[in-house]
Amino acid sequence: MPRMLDVSDDVRAEIGDEEADRLLAGESAPGSYDCTSCRTPGDCEQERTSTVLFIGDETAVLAFAHAGCLPSQVVKVTEEQLQGAVRSISADQARSAPAPAAPEQAAPEQAMLGVTSGLILIAGELHPALVVEPTAPIARPGTTGAGDDFLPLLIEQGFMPVTELASAPAVLHGWSVLLAMGQLHAVLQPGTNGGRPVAWWQAHQPLQVTEGWRTAANKHQQVLMFAAPVGSIGRQPREDLLRDALDKAAANGQLVAAALPLAGT
Repeated sequence: MPRMLDVSDDVRAEIGDEEADRLLAGESAPGSYDCTSCRTPGDCEQERTSTVLFIGDETAVLAFAHAGCLPSQVVKVTEEQLQGAVRSISADQARSAPAPAAPEQAAPEQAMLGVTSGLILIAGELHPALVVEPTAPIARPGTTGAGDDFLPLLIEQGFMPVTELASAPAVLHGWSVLLAMGQLHAVLQPGTNGGRPVAWWQAHQPLQVTEGWRTAANKHQQVLMFAAPVGSIGRQPREDLLRDALDKAAANGQLVAAALPLAGT
């Protein structure tokens, strides 16, 4: 029986036509696997399956995911993250290969952003959410001064002001949340000139999320992202306290939000 594998053009370009054809012929792909996103079993011969290639500085790991959880794609991660993935994925699920030669590029310097995950109840339904709050005021690039342009910059990107959490925010296409290997890796934004999405925020180490959060994310296929200026939310130890802080920030006009597709590439 032909394997129901999807090998995207990006993945094919990285691994080569010969290896891609071997995968599609079933010569080098496992019949069964644990999905690199939701961590539940999958079967290449029974359901549509995506090939996901994680590329670090020196190595690459090919993993498999339910097509409904992740599309076939290339994901660039740090070498440290990739080595952690190698330890967590069994030899039956992933295969190391030399990474393609590429000039080294320095990662752009990014502001320190605190990211908290939690389940937020909206209109009687639980939604997976990320709450982003910087550790200091964010100035507009190229400007000096003590102003905080964090929310205006996000509004310019399509995030919408929230005055109350009565309904889920609208989907912001082009942005996405990367949940892979059962962990939170990054928030992605559109690349320049329609290019490949780039990390707006990337975890130094993949963040663990609860099983309930991951289940809700796979159910909705999107994650709600809320953002507030420094000092508006704080580090809340419980989800009910996080919700109270969000309600207060919204009432004070200090909250923007959007629904981001799950690994929406």
